[in-house]
Amino acid sequence: MKGGLVTTRYATALFELARDKGALAEVGADVEQLARELASGALAPLFDARVAHEDKRKRVDALAAKCQRLTANFLRLLLDKRRLEVLRDLPAAFRRCALAERGAVEGHVESPRPLGQGELAELAVAVKSVLGKEVLLEQRANPELIAGVRVFVENRLLDQSALGRLEGLERRLRLARLS
Repeated sequence: MKGGLVTTRYATALFELARDKGALAEVGADVEQLARELASGALAPLFDARVAHEDKRKRVDALAAKCQRLTANFLRLLLDKRRLEVLRDLPAAFRRCALAERGAVEGHVESPRPLGQGELAELAVAVKSVLGKEVLLEQRANPELIAGVRVFVENRLLDQSALGRLEGLERRLRLARLS
């Protein structure tokens, strides 16, 4: 899981507070903006130990001025608690909270070739029947698989690759009792 326990706790607290205060859309937009600024490198000085705390405060205050009140207070809290590192993985953790709220999870599928949208949708439906949750799949090509797919969701591996099936068959044969 990306982000770790501390980031997950902070993201969950922000998500639940925003939901309870009816500001989930605004806070979600702020978190998306933070993700864009993180990707561009604009927030890099916040993570630099050589930057003075007061300079970081000025940067956080400037950032908070553009955000919804809950997000602004959250940013200042992270600064005061010296937990600015949480910002690095906050967007992903916040997204997981939003997905969990609607009973969905993220995962990725590895296949030897890129899958079409129809194939990806069918696979998502099949995985939903196994997990009982809506699954948003990101695809990754892995030519080493030769055939089949491997799906990673919620720290679980659903291996339907040719190699995975052969390994499963080998395990069953090794454990089979000879009469």
